[in-house]
Amino acid sequence: MKKIAALCILLLMVGSMAFTAPKKSSSSNPPKSDVAILVIDMQNDFVLPGAVLCVAGAQPTIPTIQDLIKYGRSQNWPIIYIIREHRPTGVDVDAPRIPLFTDGKPGYCVPGTKGCEIVKGLEPEEGDIIVSKRRNSGFFQTELDMILRRMGVKTVILSGTQYPNCVRGTAADAMSYDYNTVICTDACSAKTKEVADANIFDMKNMGITCIPLAEVKKTKF
Repeated sequence: MKKIAALCILLLMVGSMAFTAPKKSSSSNPPKSDVAILVIDMQNDFVLPGAVLCVAGAQPTIPTIQDLIKYGRSQNWPIIYIIREHRPTGVDVDAPRIPLFTDGKPGYCVPGTKGCEIVKGLEPEEGDIIVSKRRNSGFFQTELDMILRRMGVKTVILSGTQYPNCVRGTAADAMSYDYNTVICTDACSAKTKEVADANIFDMKNMGITCIPLAEVKKTKF
């Protein structure tokens, strides 16, 4: 009888634990905003002179991106950093860039290396979001779309580097997902002005808004 009683008590305890209401999470709900700023690939391996994949026009855009971020914070817009990250073996890198990881080469944007870090002056602040990608588009096989929709974002303002690759790839996918897509032209970069201008021309014809920071600040999104 004692064994049966003890078993009954144990079963009651287990049942009580199973139906105990979970404690409320102490974390705050995700911020809600119609607009988000995307900062694309502003990492040392793409920005610093002499870096393995340095984009000549990237470093000069840092002050403008700083200004854009400052303005975005004043509007309570979320800041989302989209960064490249690759395994040291290069097993997840774009096929044309595999040679950068072979024959003893260190590759690029490998987590834990200086090159993978976001460039000085654009460091994320508490509450900013970082999304890691493996290809040009910030949407390709990432959680970016899910995050934007959870926050209620309708407009994305793009900044970063570089125009023909990651900026354009992310912009095209943003448009495909029906986001109002805005390129902050003086906060984005390419290797040359000619490359930048050609891509701006193309994206305007695609229906993407391409305006400088001064116009971004005047526009009601």
